[in-house]
Amino acid sequence: MSGRELPLAIWFSPMFPVGAFAYSHGLERARECGDIGDADDLRDWLSTVVQRGALHNDAILLANAYRAAMQSDANRVGELNELAMAMATSRERRLETATQGNAFLLAIKNSWPCATFDLLGGSEDVTYPIAVALAAAGHNLPLDATLDMYGLGFVSNLVSAAIRLGIMGQSDGQTIIAALIPILREVAQSCASKNIDDLGGSTFRSDLASLQHETQYTRLFRS
Repeated sequence: MSGRELPLAIWFSPMFPVGAFAYSHGLERARECGDIGDADDLRDWLSTVVQRGALHNDAILLANAYRAAMQSDANRVGELNELAMAMATSRERRLETATQGNAFLLAIKNSWPCATFDLLGGSEDVTYPIAVALAAAGHNLPLDATLDMYGLGFVSNLVSAAIRLGIMGQSDGQTIIAALIPILREVAQSCASKNIDDLGGSTFRSDLASLQHETQYTRLFRS
């Protein structure tokens, strides 16, 4: 990573105040019902979510919003934000992306201000991938590095959640992250040039876990 890209390391570090630690993306329910029991299960689960689930779609939306922001296309940015919100497959997934997006937007406005956020107009909620796209475009950061770091942040947060859920320890967690790096790179590279016609997913167990988590009796996480 060059010095030019260092802001991305800051934005996706655990210290950046987006509240990612509060969300498990349905992992808590998957652990509760036995879908994920160990490190191997988690690696396979995350690999599927990265390639055919929420991260794949987030990457496409981020890339398209980045290009729209570079062209100062406010209408397109607004449309993509609405689409990103509609793509949330449960109430908790919507909460997850909107809460983190709004928090990211606030933190960037306070510490890393840029003109691209004016493209949002009066949007009440901003999804996480759209907020990141606007910040990256506003600071002229490379799209490929932004997608890489967004994906790594997504996976790292879920591995952290899995450790807190007792699925495995920290050493296994690092092994999983290392194993997923090539997949993250592949998804980032392919999604950088995709358009919204390529949106879609096939992660039914993950989506069901998110829906069922809404009514789970005891919970550590908000999703």
